[in-house]
Amino acid sequence: MDAGGVAFWVVVLLVLVALSFDFLNGFHDAANSIATVVSTGVLRPGPAILFAAFFNFIAVFIFHLSVAATVGKGIVDPGVVDPHVVFGALIGAITWNIITWLYGIPSSSSHALIGGIVGAVVAKAGASALIAPGIIKTVVFIFVSPFLGFLLGSGMMVLVSWMFRHSTPSRVDRWFRRLQLVSAGAYSLGHGGNDAQKTIGIIWMLLIATGYSSATAAEPPLWTIVACYIAIALGTMFGGWRIVKTMGQKITKLKPVGGFCAETGGAITLFLATSLGIPVSTTHTITGAIVGVGATRRASAVRWGVAGNIVWAWIFTIPASAFVAAIGYWLSLTLF
Repeated sequence: MDAGGVAFWVVVLLVLVALSFDFLNGFHDAANSIATVVSTGVLRPGPAILFAAFFNFIAVFIFHLSVAATVGKGIVDPGVVDPHVVFGALIGAITWNIITWLYGIPSSSSHALIGGIVGAVVAKAGASALIAPGIIKTVVFIFVSPFLGFLLGSGMMVLVSWMFRHSTPSRVDRWFRRLQLVSAGAYSLGHGGNDAQKTIGIIWMLLIATGYSSATAAEPPLWTIVACYIAIALGTMFGGWRIVKTMGQKITKLKPVGGFCAETGGAITLFLATSLGIPVSTTHTITGAIVGVGATRRASAVRWGVAGNIVWAWIFTIPASAFVAAIGYWLSLTLF
């Protein structure tokens, strides 16, 4: 029952911890896909959660596993990965997720996981074990994804405003209350497609390290894919209401037309990043899009102090989760 000298129960335990992270990812990031549709009154919280969870799961049938491959093989040297590294990475990511959830801060589960992986690997083998191209493109998209969300969200808002310039506000509201269901579904699809794959990637990394999967395999085992999409959908169903309030109302006040533009801009960004195999933050993306929509009305429509606090959380996510992951790695050496 061993592979590579690692007890089977250790692998099972770490897979369960990884799925717990995936669940928390959905729980923590539920606000990203439903905050706007709830805050504009298009859906009540209960139906909105089920709506988002459904689209989180069906992403399994749509997106190629490019992001999973990046996380599993493209961030750190697979040769240095072992159960201790995976344990440390998951502890770092989960700890940061819980801290930011408690304070209602919409930080990135994605970058918490990347930071966790980096911290645990550096604790074991030093910085030489990191794969520079994978790290660089992930870090670059910390800035690119919200900026692209901002541009697309504000651009969509300007375009829609011009197209409906002769329409009455009530008619615009009526149209976009319906269209926002489409944009929210698309964003939830992008959320599931990008975020579930990060957990698939770390489980794949573990299975390769312990000999339960081949390093030359094109894809991870099917059960890991299905389990991760189910876990993130279940997490979304439980929701993260502290963060819904921040995302839906504290940054800027949204109407259905603004919610549609923010979600559509964010969804386009996520679809692009997932197709390129880049693990981006759904939180960064939708925040940028919401700010872009608010800024088209007037700069004062955006509560820049709230947005600034969120940006600070983004900056600290990778180093903070990396630090906790290093502690988790050293702790695991005494546990198993």
